[in-house]
Amino acid sequence: MSASPSSSASPAILWFRNDLRLEDNAALHAASEGKTLPVYVLDDEAAGRWAVGAAGRWWLHHSLKALAEALRRLGSGLLLLRGRAETLIPQLAREIGAAAVHAATLAAPWARQRDAAIAKALQAGGRRLELHDSSLVRPDVVVTGQGKPYSVYTPFARAVMKLGDPPPPIPAPRRLDGVKAPTGGISLDDLALLPRRPEPDWAAGFSSLWQPGEAGARDQLQRFLNDALAEYPDGRNRPGEDGSSRLSPHLHWGEISARQVWHAVRESEAPASAADTFLKEIIWREFSHNILWHHPGLPEAPLRPEYTQFPYNRNIEAQRAWQRGRTGYPIVDAGMRQLWRLGWMHNRVRMIVASLFVKHLLQPWQDGEAWFWDTLVDADLGNNSFNWQWVAGSGADASPFFRIFNPVLQGEKFDPKGEYVRTFVPELAQLPDRWLHRPWEAPAEVLREAGVTLGETYPEPIVDHATGRARALEALAAMKARAG
Repeated sequence: MSASPSSSASPAILWFRNDLRLEDNAALHAASEGKTLPVYVLDDEAAGRWAVGAAGRWWLHHSLKALAEALRRLGSGLLLLRGRAETLIPQLAREIGAAAVHAATLAAPWARQRDAAIAKALQAGGRRLELHDSSLVRPDVVVTGQGKPYSVYTPFARAVMKLGDPPPPIPAPRRLDGVKAPTGGISLDDLALLPRRPEPDWAAGFSSLWQPGEAGARDQLQRFLNDALAEYPDGRNRPGEDGSSRLSPHLHWGEISARQVWHAVRESEAPASAADTFLKEIIWREFSHNILWHHPGLPEAPLRPEYTQFPYNRNIEAQRAWQRGRTGYPIVDAGMRQLWRLGWMHNRVRMIVASLFVKHLLQPWQDGEAWFWDTLVDADLGNNSFNWQWVAGSGADASPFFRIFNPVLQGEKFDPKGEYVRTFVPELAQLPDRWLHRPWEAPAEVLREAGVTLGETYPEPIVDHATGRARALEALAAMKARAG
């Protein structure tokens, strides 16, 4: 027999999703007013092709472990379930007599559809689903004078800035009055999130850079504030230096909120210009989520309809060379190898590798998006799809397609001393700076002294820059002709 939800002392379910933290968690704050049952559901079926990718699953495992330990210190536990949340959450609410389920709002279209179905099922039993917004600004708050969503970043950012600082973060509760979980929960290992034998442990290097969990997020934010924020306007563009925040996976998994980051940056001693530059990147992230909210087809279809006519030429061999960091362009190969080794890539390099994939190689941006989705620990549906469409010229406020990065000049500009390339493409480490980003132009004796044999120890360029650029512009012209 299921318990009744009518009592004023009815417990609540706290459904963790991408908000794996205790501080500044509005859903937790609401649920903790009474007895609370925290739960996480791994729902791959509802997510479909957007189920958490392999690298993200590594992060999720460790983040859930940290969250469970933090909840235990508050006197509670974390119930882990696997299956259809649309069935499991209403069933769980009936079993414990919960009057409400509290969760954070999600922008992913599949999650919004699922939430609507769960809300309906709960309502039929006299229960309710309460969603709490954890973003910097809700999608329906920042709109144009005509009440429409923004499609251009700069006016969106100005509108967000005009709102002033967001409310201060909510402190974590000192204790949770936990509810004994019914049977049916599984262990963290049963979720099978980590690489399993005989599969190679491709995540072996991740822990050298990352500490998933709320404590790791706080530590990373403090490191950034102390060591990198003051120089961020320039430092963020140099992949060979530790000049970026590296907060993206912590933000994606909700181990820290955008509001927490915002206030910490505002309260820092960094120059106002550096703080504003970084906060505009946080707003860019919010902008991508707003675009996804208002355009649910963003992850799969171009926002600009004429780009459905773009003549991509899918080439699996070329894609594999790009994935493995064997394109012959050192800055691109360094980025792709960094991605494989650490589950992350420097943001400046993400733009360079994506430009080569879409423009020089004429590969569909959706294929690049899918690779990033599986290999990034910070893979975020809004950010990932929005930024790939930005590079491809098909999205909101996108970079024009005819803006085609020269990977040689990009490498020489942003990695002039070659620290980045030498770290991730060690077979080129002995080349002088002059030739590092264009080894195919180096004299034979220079290559010989550096131990480089083109076509053997390191590949020739997969496509000549001038040839690739001309081909991309021809494809753009063909699309325009087709679109009329």
